[in-house]
Amino acid sequence: MRRLIAALCLALPALAAQAGAQKYEPLSASVQAALHKAVSDARPPTSSFRDPIEATNWLSEMSRRLEKRIPNREYRIELLRAVHYEAKRAGLDPQLVLGLMQVESGFRKYAVSSAGARGYMQVMPFWVKLIGRADDNLFHLRTNLRYGCTILRHYLDIEKGDLFRALGRYNGSLGQAEYPNMVRASWEKNWDWPAAAPRT
Repeated sequence: MRRLIAALCLALPALAAQAGAQKYEPLSASVQAALHKAVSDARPPTSSFRDPIEATNWLSEMSRRLEKRIPNREYRIELLRAVHYEAKRAGLDPQLVLGLMQVESGFRKYAVSSAGARGYMQVMPFWVKLIGRADDNLFHLRTNLRYGCTILRHYLDIEKGDLFRALGRYNGSLGQAEYPNMVRASWEKNWDWPAAAPRT
């Protein structure tokens, strides 16, 4: 298993620009309204971290890992805070979201797939018409993360918590193992990190 994960991780840089795309599926009015509310809520002025120690530890560790891809420290910390907030808000593991971003866009803000998916989390534009507002910009950091995390949470709910199938839906490759395995490999090899116990 470790060899498979290592091999998949070596392939990630070459495959990052070839991400698939979510597929349009009709939504019931109630689901559409719930998703619209989820992407439209204003960001409350609170931190998603339990306490300042957790924030410092997590941001320092993830920042170190992301430094080669995003050299600007200020922007890197802003991105990581946004990832943590939007992931937690959607009930997702922030490190899973980082793994997905690495596979989907290689952490390129303006990435566009051959199918037209946009930004860090490669969100398809049809989602803006379906659940958003006409002026939502999928290249905007928080907008892209808000949509991406909301969509992944939606797919997890549809699949009753089955991450493999939810990732397949996210990528438009439901039933195929390649994409879910790549995201899981990226998550486990590059971003998995248990919260450090507070130092005494």
